[in-house]
Amino acid sequence: MMVTVSQAERIVLEHALPLQIEQIPLHHALARVLAEDLHADRDFPPFDRVTMDGIAIHFANFASGQRQFLIEAVQAAGSAQLTLQGQNNCIEVMTGAPLPQGTDTVIRYEDLDIESGMAQIRISEIAQRQNIHAQAIDRRKGDLIISAGRKIGSAEMATAATLGKATLAVAKLPRTAIISTGDELVEIHETPLPHQIRRSNVYAIQAALGEWKIEAEAFHFYDDEQAIRQGIAEILPRFELVILSGAVSEGKFDFVPKALAAAGVTPIFHKVSQRPGKPFWFGTFADKAVLFALPGNPVSAFVGTYRYILPWLRQSLGLKNWPQSTAVLSRDFVFKPDLTYFVPVILDNSTDGLLRATLLEGHGSGDLANLNDADGFLELPKERTYFAAGEAFPLFRYR
Repeated sequence: MMVTVSQAERIVLEHALPLQIEQIPLHHALARVLAEDLHADRDFPPFDRVTMDGIAIHFANFASGQRQFLIEAVQAAGSAQLTLQGQNNCIEVMTGAPLPQGTDTVIRYEDLDIESGMAQIRISEIAQRQNIHAQAIDRRKGDLIISAGRKIGSAEMATAATLGKATLAVAKLPRTAIISTGDELVEIHETPLPHQIRRSNVYAIQAALGEWKIEAEAFHFYDDEQAIRQGIAEILPRFELVILSGAVSEGKFDFVPKALAAAGVTPIFHKVSQRPGKPFWFGTFADKAVLFALPGNPVSAFVGTYRYILPWLRQSLGLKNWPQSTAVLSRDFVFKPDLTYFVPVILDNSTDGLLRATLLEGHGSGDLANLNDADGFLELPKERTYFAAGEAFPLFRYR
């Protein structure tokens, strides 16, 4: 059954897997999806924090005309809070230190003259509570700081560390297999014969999944129907996400659809009205695994990975608030076939702030080299032939 791109997307996302949750050490959590809400365990900041090196005074003294203050102590960052003993005195304070009790204003060293233990203020105007990061101004104890469903980056790592989270609950990654097929493919360390090429799709898909910390196992089967059937039957029970590349169309040696059927896989659709990647197959296995069978041409496999597999992965991991990017065409374009067209583009926003897409049509779905010049794919909808410069369309970036 052939479906449209929007139908294929809806079906794929409807079959997201409810993945389990696991606890992992914080230092392994980068790029994983958070599966718990993180709340402030104390006020942020937990005390009135000094933000400039200088002296802390009682503002009322300055307001009454006092400009010279005796330094009675030094408040260092990391030391317990001091208390001002003489109201007309001051305490030297360091950035990050607690504001001493009895003081409410910090004057930086650049605005002072200090000699023989006395600090002379050289400026005529200051503001009460200047250079102070007030307790709880960022968050109060118990406030929600990060919601579950966010991909963990450097900011989230820092926040979790501040909260004392040595471990984090994250969505468990799907066990993943990537299968390539074809007699024409050889390993990357081999010298191909004139009629052969080296395997590349497996490495492209592994790299895309690797950005989510998935370590996919790779397999290869030659064009032997029995070997493909046996191999797929052995692989299916071990994995939750199975991605195949090649042998998925209707050629004499395209054994994958029959092998999947023989293994008990439920086909959901086969073919999407798009270019490239029309002979794309999707199905499920015993409600425990999903299978994406992509065409073997490298651009087709790229499109399938970024348009369908990664959105399925985000949905399965519980990722929230993933906005759809768009870019505007830099020139008019005509595409006559009644298909959704994924065209490689170079992106630029240097002129007027708009993200502009320059088309790189290349030489078809086998033009792997063209992918190195592009930043992503623009999705041009079917049932149209003319696309005007300045129109915005969905963008799927891989760079």
